[in-house]
Amino acid sequence: MTMGEPRGLARLKCLNALTLKIIAMALMLCDHAWATVAPAGWGWLTAVGRIAFPIFAFQIAEGFALTHDRKKYLLRMFLFALISEIPFDLMTGEGLFHQNVMFTFCEALLALMVLDWAKKKGTAAFVIAIPLTLIVTAVVGVFTFVDYMHYGVWTVIVFYLCRDVKFGWIIELAALFYINWEMIGGLVFPVTLFGWSFELPEQGLAVLALIPIWLYNGRQGPHNKAIQYACYAFYPVHMIVLVLLARLLYA
Repeated sequence: MTMGEPRGLARLKCLNALTLKIIAMALMLCDHAWATVAPAGWGWLTAVGRIAFPIFAFQIAEGFALTHDRKKYLLRMFLFALISEIPFDLMTGEGLFHQNVMFTFCEALLALMVLDWAKKKGTAAFVIAIPLTLIVTAVVGVFTFVDYMHYGVWTVIVFYLCRDVKFGWIIELAALFYINWEMIGGLVFPVTLFGWSFELPEQGLAVLALIPIWLYNGRQGPHNKAIQYACYAFYPVHMIVLVLLARLLYA
């Protein structure tokens, strides 16, 4: 258990890293299926798909903290970002004006490298580096057109900063709520509960990702090179499959 997790959940932790990956991949598949092959009226697919990104972001922060070779980790992410770009462009049809999420994670890893370097320089350097990194990533995220823009990079940074912070889970909850409900927002749905009416932003469902994240037990689970690269390859491969299915179904 890390300092950043709710203490009461310690005995309930049952999800290892591989299980989290599988959950996130399944949720991402739901979202992308809605965008390509799902019939009209299946909007719930993209709604539940909102939960996927924070899980991936959490695992990027964990991977950065635990990997033995951060440069190799970044290089591997960048390689699969390049491989995934054509499938992503085919699926979204947005070309140069929208880059796939692995580029988002590349930017996040570079930001974490800067923060880690500053942390080794001392508390003052680290404190100064945090807002400067947020500002720089905000600019870079917007102008590089990466998926989730700087909001995605900030989500990774939040999980990294909260790893060893007492009651960090409160910061995670507040940050994800603010990023997804207030900053991203998006499509809203009117909801009435016990006579109280309010609007629920679809992106706000991303906060629910904290439930499986907080159930993470810190263990890697089954792991080898085949599993590792299969998880990376799932991203471009599933997009190609969905694009081909869409062309067969709606040609």
